[in-house]
Amino acid sequence: MELKLQDLIRTVVRSVGLGIVSLGIAGMIDHATAESPGRTITVATWGGPYQHSQEKAYFEPFTQETGIHVKTDLYGGGIAELRKHMAGRAPTWDLVDMTMADNRAACKLGLLERIDHAILLPAPDGTPADQDFVDGALTECAVSPIIFAMVTAYNRDAFPGNRPTQIGDIFDLRQFPGKRALQRLPEANLEWALRSYGVPREDVYQLLSTERGLRLAFERLDAIRDHVHWWTSVDEPLELLTSGEVVMASLYNGRAFDAAVIHGHPVEIIWDAQIYELGAWGIPKGTPNLDEVLGFIRFATGTHPLADQAKYIPYGPARRSSMKLVSTHAQTGVDMRPHLPTSPANFETAIPKDTEWYASLYDRIKARFDSWLAPP
Repeated sequence: MELKLQDLIRTVVRSVGLGIVSLGIAGMIDHATAESPGRTITVATWGGPYQHSQEKAYFEPFTQETGIHVKTDLYGGGIAELRKHMAGRAPTWDLVDMTMADNRAACKLGLLERIDHAILLPAPDGTPADQDFVDGALTECAVSPIIFAMVTAYNRDAFPGNRPTQIGDIFDLRQFPGKRALQRLPEANLEWALRSYGVPREDVYQLLSTERGLRLAFERLDAIRDHVHWWTSVDEPLELLTSGEVVMASLYNGRAFDAAVIHGHPVEIIWDAQIYELGAWGIPKGTPNLDEVLGFIRFATGTHPLADQAKYIPYGPARRSSMKLVSTHAQTGVDMRPHLPTSPANFETAIPKDTEWYASLYDRIKARFDSWLAPP
């Protein structure tokens, strides 16, 4: 990655400080992992090509080094699923791969352990971890491995002539008729609705904090609601898009890459107004395998594992030392750098997801969205 881009990320991504409560020191973690052969930790994650990238970059190498096995369970995102999992019993998930917005909200609710970032490995040149991770990657209850994006994409076969190029096109049924697939959550939909009016990126969340902003966003969504398939599983939008059931969809950029570049589907990303965010490792409160989980986080967020993940899926590593090592796809040899959300060409109109806004207002905004979505 270019130094200029790193500076841009430092400026754009909001710094949210470091965790303050210690859960152990690096030496204790190393000892715990070395002395725990045959142990298993359960990681709740997203499945699909993203989970495959984790298996190759983190899970398999961690097991080889420590003897600790990594079992996975499917997690679809959101606070509700984590709450349901933890209700009235000890968690069986030891670690959850979350969005940073969900992690911060869960942390405020007391659902997650706090993490002492002193356990993290320095960069190969000795740079301390808290200086090597991009701003906002280390929070009270999280360590971020990646920068990913929610994007819109379209099926090229649906538009042989004029093709969509900007976020406003998803609301333009006259030029681009057909069904859309959008996530059944307020995230991205509200931001894109305001951007389609021409609201500047830096003003989106301020306007969404007002009744006028929410009204404008829902009025824009009203115009297409009869043409929307609301998805809840991360596998759905691609299945709908590649089958031709919808012509446009919101989805994570890594899955769109996998469909287009690896599997040859006619899927094209619209990078305009991508909503980029940091991923977040979160530890459910009360896990009995805390030492092993901290050992895994220490291992998996090292410089080389984070760079290795980008060999399988185009998510930007959250460490600056890892960004420099991103090269080509492990199987196809495709240069991964132009496909990252943080690539300069893709980053020009990017919107940084305001995770503090969502963490503070999530329940109210979600209730408003669900109320709007409910049939009259």
